Amino acid sequence: MDTRKAVANRLLQLCEKNRLSVNALARLSAVPPSTLKNIINGGSKNAGVVTLKKLCDGLEISLREFFDDDIFDDIEQEIK
Repeated sequence: MDTRKAVANRLLQLCEKNRLSVNALARLSAVPPSTLKNIINGGSKNAGVVTLKKLCDGLEISLREFFDDDIFDDIEQEIK
């Protein structure tokens, strides 16, 4: 799995865990819904650390907690 897909899957996982829709997370995070949907649907290749931090703030978790998941253990090398 590549990094983009891992981030998208982690966001969906956290939305499900917190019983939030994508739009609800966008609202809580002050991130435009279109930006969040682009991250999840692959329209955005790079979510950006500031956007991820805002999303984590909306989820009330740290960036460390966001990336502390098995999904990030087997990410493909991006430089080929």
